Amino acid sequence: MEHQGTTLLALDNGYHLFTRKEGHGAIKLLCVHGGPGGNHEGFDNFAANLPGDEFTVYTYDQLGSYYSDQPDFSLPENQHYLTLDYYLSELKEVRQKLGLEDFYLLGHSWGGLLAQEYALKYGDHLKGLVIMSMIDNIAEYTTHINYLRNKELTPREVKYMKQVEDEENFDDPMYQELLERLYSLYVVRHPQNKVRTVSKTATAVYNYFQGNNEFVMVGTLNGWDRRADLHQVTTPTLLTFGEFDTMPLDAAQRMKEILPHARLVLTPDGGHGHQIDNPAAFFATLKHFLRQVEHNEF
Repeated sequence: MEHQGTTLLALDNGYHLFTRKEGHGAIKLLCVHGGPGGNHEGFDNFAANLPGDEFTVYTYDQLGSYYSDQPDFSLPENQHYLTLDYYLSELKEVRQKLGLEDFYLLGHSWGGLLAQEYALKYGDHLKGLVIMSMIDNIAEYTTHINYLRNKELTPREVKYMKQVEDEENFDDPMYQELLERLYSLYVVRHPQNKVRTVSKTATAVYNYFQGNNEFVMVGTLNGWDRRADLHQVTTPTLLTFGEFDTMPLDAAQRMKEILPHARLVLTPDGGHGHQIDNPAAFFATLKHFLRQVEHNEF
């Protein structure tokens, strides 16, 4: 489908964000990418799978990411942008400047964290919420990815990875090989469905919030926890995870039971990027949810 609405959105702080609008349907879906420091390309197959006469899909690159402005975050005057509060306020401003009201918000991974925060603070603007491969706290995620690493690798390989992490020698070739093995099982299982975009990650943003990769959680998101608050989200909610996600599915099930109006669906043979691994299953789930909410059948 032709990209019909690629624009640079001017923020009140003077920076500009890349935004894209595809389709012209009444069901309006704003997608928030992961990372932190990822980009809109994770949603590149949305327009082709969501009919344009029924859906309008909005994507954007967050500040510091890919096609959007990239401040020098090492400067003291720019460090206030590296906060959860900033990226939540940015999402609010993007929504306002795109003129979205009574819309659907989809957040993937870090974007799913932002989507939960948005729903808690600004839920009255939402018609529906899609939390994609993100749970409601970081602690259980950290425990789970270490469990996955211990399950897939030998004790010697795990020890090697930890030594490299202690030395912060992340370019070590053996370390990268082991990391790629884990990513191929739990992040993107079928990369042939889409060109990998890891090299385009805004590392300054990613490393600050996360760490050096998905298996090193040492960034400022440590301690984030909304388990006690999630019951306040009354928006109809789809929880969608890959069968082989980096996120713990037990936590996803608990979220489903806590949220007043939620459905949990797993994408078969999908990892953390299950919209890439199994688009047929993922988009069938997403369209069913959006149509049900739209017609008051959820």
